[in-house]
Amino acid sequence: MAAALDLSLGSELIVNGAAWTVERFEPQVGKVVLSRSGQDAWATTVRQLMHHPDCRPSTRTRHDLPAANRGRQPKGMADLLPQQRQTVMRRMEHLREVETGYRSGDPLLAAPGEPRPQYDPATTTLTQRRQAKSEELAAAAARDPEAAKALGLDKASYRTLIRWDLDRRRFGPIGCADDRWLREASGRRISAAVREALFAVRHETLHRSKLTARDRERLIHQYVREVFGEDEPVPSYETLRVVWREWFGAGGARQRYARSAASAQEWTTGRHVVVHRPGQVVALDTTELSVKVRDDVFADPVTVYLSLALDVYTHSIVAFRLTLVSDTAMDIAMVLRDVMMPLPLRPDWGEEMEWAYPGVPATLVAQFAGGKVAGLPFFAPEVVTTDHGAVYKNHHLVEVQRVIGANIRPSRVLRPTDKQAVERAFGAIQSLLFRILPGYRGVDSSDRGVDPEGDACLTVAEMEHLIATWIVGVWQNRKFGSYAPSWDPSGEHSPNSLFAASMSQGGFALQIPPTELYYQLLPTHRVSIHGKRGVKIKNLWYDSEALAPYRFAPSGRGGAAKNKYVFHRDPRDPCFVYFQDPRTHDWHTLRWTGLPEEGRMPAFSDARVRQVLRHLREQGLAPKSDAELMPLLVELIGKNIPVEKWPTMLTKAQRTEHAREIARAAAAAADRPKHTSDVPDLPEEIRAEQAVEEDGGNVVELRWRERADQTQAAIDAERRRRREHASARPAAPPLLGQRLRERSLLTLPADDEDEEMQQSPQPEGAGR
Repeated sequence: MAAALDLSLGSELIVNGAAWTVERFEPQVGKVVLSRSGQDAWATTVRQLMHHPDCRPSTRTRHDLPAANRGRQPKGMADLLPQQRQTVMRRMEHLREVETGYRSGDPLLAAPGEPRPQYDPATTTLTQRRQAKSEELAAAAARDPEAAKALGLDKASYRTLIRWDLDRRRFGPIGCADDRWLREASGRRISAAVREALFAVRHETLHRSKLTARDRERLIHQYVREVFGEDEPVPSYETLRVVWREWFGAGGARQRYARSAASAQEWTTGRHVVVHRPGQVVALDTTELSVKVRDDVFADPVTVYLSLALDVYTHSIVAFRLTLVSDTAMDIAMVLRDVMMPLPLRPDWGEEMEWAYPGVPATLVAQFAGGKVAGLPFFAPEVVTTDHGAVYKNHHLVEVQRVIGANIRPSRVLRPTDKQAVERAFGAIQSLLFRILPGYRGVDSSDRGVDPEGDACLTVAEMEHLIATWIVGVWQNRKFGSYAPSWDPSGEHSPNSLFAASMSQGGFALQIPPTELYYQLLPTHRVSIHGKRGVKIKNLWYDSEALAPYRFAPSGRGGAAKNKYVFHRDPRDPCFVYFQDPRTHDWHTLRWTGLPEEGRMPAFSDARVRQVLRHLREQGLAPKSDAELMPLLVELIGKNIPVEKWPTMLTKAQRTEHAREIARAAAAAADRPKHTSDVPDLPEEIRAEQAVEEDGGNVVELRWRERADQTQAAIDAERRRRREHASARPAAPPLLGQRLRERSLLTLPADDEDEEMQQSPQPEGAGR
């Protein structure tokens, strides 16, 4: 029932959500005057207030409510302390015995001796039972005052029993509680001057170095004294400390992080982003793999890094990559490309791992993709959330975001909720897969095994295949624990079921990017074309017949790159650069002019090129062409040692570096489109690996031996080329002293002496 309106002077009414105070009431004519701070008085009638749809008495002035409920939310049993709840239940037992004669309130649960004669409802009235209970409680309080006071029964009179009984019927057991137990908390009353000083000191301490609570107290006193005068009271140190903690936090963060968090708080909108479709937000992160693996060259145990792209809505792992040593911006760009590309079905995967999402037939997807596709979502991401690593903050990734049409945004500082989905995915993969693999390193050194490096048995390629199979077969079909969608919070869902449901709700755009996307994601270089030598990029010269129409013609481009052409280059494989024809828009591959015509050059990277140039500078050499650079380069790659000494003579760091170069070259060859006419064949390392996989041989044994053979073959080919291009056999160098005897005017040997010396042999050491 609606509460009656109290129109006495000073009472408060809530009309349309605003508080009005009764200023004057004339009951003889039914008129009421209401007032409110900052507004004119409102003259109305009792009839209008009674029929107003949104008019109710304020809980702050309702006298029919308990004191603990006025101006606050209704009190409940959960607000009481354990001892106070026990006291309330004791009072309830006495009230039930007065009403029914049984302390439990149920005759079926009667205690021995119940009902007692003075509480038997059949022979006594309610008034008699209440009087008997008040006398019993008074006698108990006289015998044991401390126990009665602890239970709150020392002053339970006849009228108290009636009041408890009425409140119990209205509010339940909490009606028997004393309102003094739940009196209004006094809090800490902070004046306007002290409040202004607190915020001023807060702003100042963010600018300064970190200060203690005592230092902040002195600054608050100084601000109040200088701005408001000495008569303005300031609370104690303890009050200021507690208020500071309630308003601004504990202050345990480092000063630079506290400043960044405060700066982010100034720009926050207070609104939460609700992710409701696949591809709306993709979380991207890189972490060190917790399992030791063996490289594909020397079979040495190495540490690899796992880059993961997770769709926040469906929690599908849409792309991942394993990189040796560390990831680069190029690796992240290829991960984003993998998000947009369908995952091809691998030979050892069955039909259960093939594309099976309803709405888009698998044959249609296979027709667009050029082959069977695995059951893994692919789409164009809208927003990519990353951390603050260096690989995510460079000019190359800014260009990548423009090409793919996504918005790459770093997560906010000290806001773990921006990227918590991918962080939890790393933990889930570790607990579900990595922990049971040999070579697992544990959480820290204390939990590590005896020899995780010796236990490592999976190569990088085998680990990549294992993770891909586990993602498609296990992760995508695993039931969620706490990631149900908002439209079905109690249902059972998996990443695949959520993606299928989103396809039926909003459709699916079957958009597979063209093969030219690989070239567009590569770093660009704007250089001029030399008329005879081609183009020079990163100290290496590249040339091709595709540059013939543009050798002596400027590009016509203006601005900072005036009359220069744009070339794309993969840092993982500097043997080639890529050029888009300005007229036909076809892509052409330019070879490094230092590549030998016979055989294949071993894989190398930018770091190896810089090492070559640094070595040449140390020796004081200045080569004029890439053909002179090539022998030194292959010597640094192969160390110019016999094949049998490769596994034993190279250090672990050198092994890892060689393995990383081969892995990066293999990744570049895998990402490079295969249908372009002028794209060269796969490197020998990749072809050797494919051949061994088909024959079931030993990949590791062949990879490093093949690399050594390539190095020696490249050196022999370069030496053979130099011999063939030599015009004539060089003359033998002159004897020591011959040039001096020819030019000296003081030396006149006799002719007979010379003939005698030439005819007769001289003993060893004569004439020295």
